[in-house]
Amino acid sequence: MSNDVTDRRIVDIGDSATFALIPPCADPRFDHRTCDYWEDADRGSKQSRPSLLAARRSGPAPARMEGLRDNPFAPGDLNDPGSNPFAGAARASIPDAFADDDMFTVPFDNPFAPRTQRERPLREGVPHKLALLDRGRGVFGTYAKTLLVNEVAVCYCQFGPLSAYPRAQRLRELYPQLPAAPLPAVITCIASTAEARGQGFARDLVGAVCEDLAARGFAAVEAYPDLTRPDAETSAARPEFWQALGFTLAVADESFPVMRRDL
Repeated sequence: MSNDVTDRRIVDIGDSATFALIPPCADPRFDHRTCDYWEDADRGSKQSRPSLLAARRSGPAPARMEGLRDNPFAPGDLNDPGSNPFAGAARASIPDAFADDDMFTVPFDNPFAPRTQRERPLREGVPHKLALLDRGRGVFGTYAKTLLVNEVAVCYCQFGPLSAYPRAQRLRELYPQLPAAPLPAVITCIASTAEARGQGFARDLVGAVCEDLAARGFAAVEAYPDLTRPDAETSAARPEFWQALGFTLAVADESFPVMRRDL
C-alpha cells in the first residue's frame, strides 16, 4: 500500500453496507466475514466458508409450550391483561426477533420503570456473521470496526462484552488469578490486510476501540494472543503489540497469555 495517506476513517460494522467493508485476512484461508471462532467455544472456526455469506433464512416457528394457560383449573385467561396486569408489558418488551435461545435476549422490562426503546438485531436476510455481530447492538452497541484509508479497508477489529464470546470465557476460566471484577470487555480480533501490515493501522484502530469501550462504561479490556500459531493464522496479535498500547501481561502463559488494560 502506498504511504501517500490522504484520508482515513473508522467505520462501525452495523448493517449490510458496513459489513461488506470488512477487509480480507492476510491469509486467504481465513475470513473475518465467516469467522465464528470466538462466538462458539466448541465448533467455532476462522476458516473461510463462503456458504456462510449467504443471507440467513428464518427457522421454523418454535413448538408451542404448554403451561398454566393450558391448565383448565388455573384462574382466568393468563393472556388477558385483566387477569395478569404484567403479561402485556412483558410480552411487549420482547421483540419477535429475540425469540428462541438467543443468549442476548433483552430481559423483560420492569413494568414500574420507564419504558425503553431498543433496536432489533439483524437476524433474518443477513449473513451468519453479521447476525452474530449485531445481536447485542440494542443493548451494548456495535461489536466491530474497520479502518479505511482512502476508502479502502485496511484493518479490522472485533470486540464486545465478555458474555458475547464463550471461547474467551472458557479461556479466562483457566486463570483464576485474573480479577473477577470488574469483568472486562474483550478484543477478540485485530488484523490488517497483507498490504497494510507494518504501517500502524492496527495500533490506531485498537486505540479508537479502547476509547469507545471506556465511553461505554467498561473499566478494563483484555485480549488473548495465541502463541501456538504463525502471525497470519492468529486473531489477537502478539503480546508486544498490546504492551505498546498500554496493556500489561496479566497471565504470562507460554501458549495463551492474557493481556489486560485498565480504561
